[in-house]
Amino acid sequence: MEQPVLPEPGSTERTRLRRIPEKAVTDREVLHAILDAGLVAHVGIVDENGQPYVVPVAYARDGDRILFHGSTGSRLFRRLADGAPTCVTVTLLDGLVLARSAFESSMHYRGAMALGTCTVLMDEQKDDALRRISDHLLPGRWDDIRSPSRKERVSTLVLALPLDEVSVKVSDGMPDDVEEDRDRPVWAGVVPIREVFGAPLPDEAGAAFPVPDYVSGWTR
Repeated sequence: MEQPVLPEPGSTERTRLRRIPEKAVTDREVLHAILDAGLVAHVGIVDENGQPYVVPVAYARDGDRILFHGSTGSRLFRRLADGAPTCVTVTLLDGLVLARSAFESSMHYRGAMALGTCTVLMDEQKDDALRRISDHLLPGRWDDIRSPSRKERVSTLVLALPLDEVSVKVSDGMPDDVEEDRDRPVWAGVVPIREVFGAPLPDEAGAAFPVPDYVSGWTR
């Protein structure tokens, strides 16, 4: 079956970038790369009283949708399961831009935003999504650990948000100082930020076992 053609990032009225539009990216491969590199997404939801909340979640990309999970006891996740609209964002911070003025000082970042409503995953789709989320956050770990029990699965809501309406924004480059500031006698440039894994720290029982090769091989 021929796959439907999805809208370009930033091509809808709600996702079109109006502020500094030159930072907008319309390439879905960039969207996928940002989501594949991130570890935490932020999910926005408005409760029944009109109070907005933003909840951090572990997630995974599955093709052109985002998978994430939460407790069935969470009223916010129950609202998502009932079809309340949401906004999910993932941001990667790559550096600090030190300009010659406070106004022009900024950051290097890559950000993705998705709007829409979620679908509840059940049965085999739910099990597959839980493994995908684990494999994204903890690559190689799933086969070594106990799978979720029936009680744990029942207490977990797994949601999928389609990447139909999305926006991608990337900021990079050197400081963009105004002309009159460029002679100011102060250092300016970019300080890169790198995310790294530290040395694994075992718990008391774990100290009896070697660190798995897949953990030693994790890189950022």
